[in-house]
Amino acid sequence: MSPAEALLVLVAGLGAGTVNTVVGSGSLLTFPVLLALGYPPVVANVSNTIGLTPGSISGALGYRRELAAQSARLLPLSVAAVLGGLTGGLLLLILPPGAFRAVVPALILLAALLMGIQPWLSTRLRARRAVAVPAAPAGRTGPPAPHASPGAGIGVALPAAVFTVSVYGGYFGAAQGVLLLALLATVLDEDLNLLNGLKNLLQALVNLVAAILFALTTEVAWYPVLLLALGSVAGGRLGAALGRRVPAPVLRALVIVVGTIVGITLLIT
Repeated sequence: MSPAEALLVLVAGLGAGTVNTVVGSGSLLTFPVLLALGYPPVVANVSNTIGLTPGSISGALGYRRELAAQSARLLPLSVAAVLGGLTGGLLLLILPPGAFRAVVPALILLAALLMGIQPWLSTRLRARRAVAVPAAPAGRTGPPAPHASPGAGIGVALPAAVFTVSVYGGYFGAAQGVLLLALLATVLDEDLNLLNGLKNLLQALVNLVAAILFALTTEVAWYPVLLLALGSVAGGRLGAALGRRVPAPVLRALVIVVGTIVGITLLIT
């Protein structure tokens, strides 16, 4: 690899680490670069996952404050992400290359759509919950209904959905963050920047477990991995600083735009 090519990989890692933390889909910056440098698709995919994992961890650490505010939900969703990432990584090693390619654009476009309708959907869900809560009898007083803290009562459906998205993340991972954030925002009617911190933690866990599996079992291009790791760590810290300052409507618009562009790009290529 020439110095110019090494610099290209390093800069791509920086960009991917930043984009992954703020929105997701940073792999679309780095994966094509590795392919253009002549690495086979599976080696490029595996090396890309390992190289961007330190950046994912860096981005998640940048959201420590947001994660502490929702500690009750971290364990079940983290377990789902780890199991899903491991499953996806195993599928990458077992299935023919490109086995999921047909459904990837549809998944990403669906995530962009969910992000777009999430405010309306959340309003409808709140209205249904309000109707379902019986009114107190006339003349009777009592303590107000308790307000559920973040993470309370997530049930089984959300961990199952996180597991499913994490399978995709362990297998390929492009726009994994878009899918996760759209899912969390649809199910959990909370501040988008708070959920972005949770997205970054789950994304980091998926990448970490898949990276460990790949490092132990298959061929890896370690020099690009090192360059991607150096760039993505700096990008993860930068992305956390930027992402926290992005207003929720702007963050939502970014996810919709990026998801739509990625989905259409993958559909036509």
